[in-house]
Amino acid sequence: LRSYSPGRARRTNASRRAFLVARFGDIYAQERLEAETLLRKYISDMEMVQRIIYAAAVESFHAAKMAYRQFKIHVRETLSIGHSGPESLEDKVLDFIVQHEDLYGVQSSVNEVIRSMNINPKISLPPEIDFIVISTLIRELCRVAFSMQTLVPPLDISVGIDGELFSENKYHRGVESDFTAALVAYHVWPALMENDVVIVKGRAVTKR
Repeated sequence: LRSYSPGRARRTNASRRAFLVARFGDIYAQERLEAETLLRKYISDMEMVQRIIYAAAVESFHAAKMAYRQFKIHVRETLSIGHSGPESLEDKVLDFIVQHEDLYGVQSSVNEVIRSMNINPKISLPPEIDFIVISTLIRELCRVAFSMQTLVPPLDISVGIDGELFSENKYHRGVESDFTAALVAYHVWPALMENDVVIVKGRAVTKR
């Protein structure tokens, strides 16, 4: 019997995880700020700008996770036809996805995010622009969210609710916050989670 050895995806898991956590931070520092600058040209209300960007992050992770599940099902069906050990089918599927992430149709996810944002009652845009103006942010978030699903365990974001109790473990307070307030008025950026444990804090604004 040939001894079992984990696939390449599992062997590179730690390095890929470190890269993706860093990339999530880079998106916050770069693409998020660029999106904020773009939106501020059309929207004077900073709260609305930040709500739009937060919604983009939440919807991007949702769309990318859905796309990953569909992609994985397709890959598993294809590889199961000729599969024989010693590597498990799940490891073989994961290896294939990691090596062929360029096959992810990210534009479909971007379109799905924009559709979802268009029907979100908490956000709105002036009639002269469309959420496509922040498509660079959405695309990068979808890409990193898709890649995070290939990790063992996968990474995800925590989706906050307006009015929730502010958690020091999960969020930094936004500069617009009332620092004595206990409740979150709105969210600026989601926390990054691994098995329900916060590994990168998000940002939220507290107000009375």
